[in-house]
Amino acid sequence: MKPNCWECLSCGREPGGSREAELGTCPAATDASNEGVNRGRMSGRICWAVAGTLCGGEIQGSSARKRMTCLGCEFLQQVEEEEGESFHLILPES
Repeated sequence: MKPNCWECLSCGREPGGSREAELGTCPAATDASNEGVNRGRMSGRICWAVAGTLCGGEIQGSSARKRMTCLGCEFLQQVEEEEGESFHLILPES
């Protein structure tokens, strides 16, 4: 199985992670919905639509606010290369 963002970036918020007690479990690591991390062709790997994740040392808000952080994410670029296509972060319609 290919790694997901919280494993690769080692933010420590994965279940049992080093920062879980301090910051809580990453909502992307426990997301069981068909949106967010489990949506689309790179499902289970990218946390972009899940609010409350730790990216760039900061807790992130909604997907609309998080989009710019994700576009510069090293892990997103790695996944795009592995999958052989661009993810094109598309914001959901309101």
